[in-house]
Amino acid sequence: MSEGGAGHDPVGEAALETISELGRFNRWMYETIKPHCTGRMLEVGSGIGNLSRCFLDDGCDLVLSDLRAPYVRRLQEDFPGRAVVSIDLVHPRFGEAYPQQLAAFDTVFALNVVEHIADDVRALENCRRLVRPGGAVVILVPAYEWLHNRLDVHLGHYRRYTRRTLVEALERAGLEVTHTQYFNAVATAGWALTGGLLAREEIPHVEASLFDRLVPVWRLLDRAVGERFGLSVIAVGRAR
Repeated sequence: MSEGGAGHDPVGEAALETISELGRFNRWMYETIKPHCTGRMLEVGSGIGNLSRCFLDDGCDLVLSDLRAPYVRRLQEDFPGRAVVSIDLVHPRFGEAYPQQLAAFDTVFALNVVEHIADDVRALENCRRLVRPGGAVVILVPAYEWLHNRLDVHLGHYRRYTRRTLVEALERAGLEVTHTQYFNAVATAGWALTGGLLAREEIPHVEASLFDRLVPVWRLLDRAVGERFGLSVIAVGRAR
């Protein structure tokens, strides 16, 4: 779950390291998006492999990727024998740069990636080019612009989304949206408090650990609100 410039990313890496310790949360996110992911898959912005491990442990046919060279090297070290590639979703000559990846996948998913990219529609267009006709592009991004605060700025988020704005971006990229939902309702309060009221620039370890222990409760809450509200929004687009 990483994208952006190609160099070292201390802020993003610190956040990923914190999230790597949240086993219940990572499994929850995985189980939420997995029903939309089939066949040969590409994960765009694998970061340090927090979600990659869930897919690989379940025997999925997955290619890992990241733009940043340090993450690519770490993925290669942590997942020996697995295909790991470097992909820039807004490369000006995308087709020439990645000919072997064009229309090579049944599913491309990008989790907490697109918000880091200024030209999000171009990034989504290039995700579409990576899947076969009828293939799925699965996107998870932060929800609600009113939640944009110091944490977002520190993490390099250009924007946050709603169902409507994410659907619009996917449709502009030539994808037919077949599913949308919100995810992780309870964390909206924590994000507003941590990055807004308290103006912190990092995800606090102690609070994150407590959140993870209570994930079974938070999953029930999401079901109770019908996945109509949450810290993240998910959408699935189909390539025509």
